[in-house]
Amino acid sequence: MTTPVGNITRGTTAPNRLRRCDRWLIHMECSRLSSLEHAIVIDLGYGAYPVTTRELADRLHNSVGDDIEVVGLEIDPQRVQQAIPFEQPHLRFRRGGFELAGMHAHVVRAFNVLRQYDESSVQRSWQEMYSHLAPGGLIIDGTCDEVGRRSAWLAIRKTADAVAAPQSLTLSTQLASLGKPSDLAERLPKALIHHNLPGQPVHAFLQAFDRAWAINAPHGTFGARQRWIAAVDLLVQQGTPVIGDRKRWSLGEVTVPWSLVAPTV
Repeated sequence: MTTPVGNITRGTTAPNRLRRCDRWLIHMECSRLSSLEHAIVIDLGYGAYPVTTRELADRLHNSVGDDIEVVGLEIDPQRVQQAIPFEQPHLRFRRGGFELAGMHAHVVRAFNVLRQYDESSVQRSWQEMYSHLAPGGLIIDGTCDEVGRRSAWLAIRKTADAVAAPQSLTLSTQLASLGKPSDLAERLPKALIHHNLPGQPVHAFLQAFDRAWAINAPHGTFGARQRWIAAVDLLVQQGTPVIGDRKRWSLGEVTVPWSLVAPTV
């Protein structure tokens, strides 16, 4: 039996808390997952109650089809036992950690997990998961608030490279409750949150976003959504390499390359 790698986390969870990430995941990965004979998606560290794992399984089952399996992994054996009654044909629960219980997953969603670790553990944890990914597989390392209104996540794609490294950062928020884009800084993943300081790329990006938001304040007359879209559009005009289009921006979402925000030594 594979020995779980990692620590038991607090286990906080709530219905619909990870809906923003799930929506992005389906947009990004539906075609790839649909093409696989048997796709395995792991929800790592689902917490004290498996509600978000069940939601992920249902959303993927409805979008991708029957040939997909979602596996909730927890280090705490009591949490696993409590989740077993919620299993379905396309959903199961097992004990495991960053070693992914020995499975070769096509997607790993690790939300609000590494946030509870020291930053020094992040790369090692990425690497452990990365080594168990199927070719082309994806790790999502993210953080969100208690009800999922504000989220941020990194996408790490399995490539020919031996070292795990993010490809992008996504910010996603409920626009009606947003004061300014840099309010999302408190939800940055562990690899970035301590680097939101003057002189660091992620700080420069958020400050530029705040300026674009302020310049486009008149668009607020038509709602926060229009103001957000106009602010992202201005960033693009100013040379920020934003990934995606206005359909994604209209959801209160923006994705940028990791190279734009990666910490400097």
